Amino acid sequence: MGVVPTINLDRFLHGSSADKNAVAAETDQICSEIGFLSVVGHGVPDAVTHDIYDRSKRFFRGPTDAKIAVVQPKSDIIRGYIGLGKSALGTTIGHDTPPDLKETFSVGPEAVDGNPYFSSPDSRSHFAANLWPVGDPGFKAAWLAYWYVMTNLSENLMQLFARALGLNADHFGTHIDRHISVLSAMYYPDQPKPPKPGQLRAGAHTDFGTMTILKPDSAPGGLQVMTKDGAFEPVRATPDAFVVNIGDMMARWTNDRWVSTTHRVVNPPLDQKLGAERLSLGFFHQPNYDAVVKCLPSCMEFGQSAKYPPVAAGDHLYAQFSSQARDAESEG
Repeated sequence: MGVVPTINLDRFLHGSSADKNAVAAETDQICSEIGFLSVVGHGVPDAVTHDIYDRSKRFFRGPTDAKIAVVQPKSDIIRGYIGLGKSALGTTIGHDTPPDLKETFSVGPEAVDGNPYFSSPDSRSHFAANLWPVGDPGFKAAWLAYWYVMTNLSENLMQLFARALGLNADHFGTHIDRHISVLSAMYYPDQPKPPKPGQLRAGAHTDFGTMTILKPDSAPGGLQVMTKDGAFEPVRATPDAFVVNIGDMMARWTNDRWVSTTHRVVNPPLDQKLGAERLSLGFFHQPNYDAVVKCLPSCMEFGQSAKYPPVAAGDHLYAQFSSQARDAESEG
């Protein structure tokens, strides 16, 4: 595949009506065919991206004690540090795979004090407290700055998606104004020891939410997407772009008009097993926990029925988060 198809978001946001229609039509075609696109003209400052990237890499390279101090508290609470071999994404699509060769640090939205929406039993663990490492005074600020720009970018993309689906641009606004997205840094260390048979940096899977906004680096051993013929092909983007892929939630919303495509992160070549550490930043965009995801009227042709029953976004995500947890000790 090489470089994925590219759209210019600035052309949609600030262009003429003809420009907006053209970008929307292009987006609909890409999301229907492969579900992966490269986004330029996004307006995200390079300095914000570099800051979180550099601080996150120092965290993963740092002492084990500092990482253990912010370890994930429970398997269904996606906060803090998840160590090497503590999850297996392949299990979410029914593959019995060895644990993934990655470490992760994640944060989510923070609750608003005194607002019952954020403490309701229906909110489950979606607004659990974030865990912040000590030792780097700028770490929290860097992550919150990136969270803010990713929230803004995701809102702009959802406006584009709405128009691409024949809806008003603000259609999704009330579904995502208290979103339960997760921001993660995925660190893939060098591999001095050979992986187990079938073991990857991240096993084949689809993403759970509306979309993922990924900022990968160019180290060996990277992202691959499954094409329609079942082969895996590398996904690449220009340095100024973000890679965006459609998730299961958007596939449900569109009645599979748009595809949530299986993808994975492969190991580096054997002759590059050292010096191939990799870090990717992923903003896993999710709707509000009480948003009901059901087939959009514009995605149901005459005589067609909905493929999926309506589901509350929070319930769907909770089930998926729980399914990927893997106790590394049980792996032997």
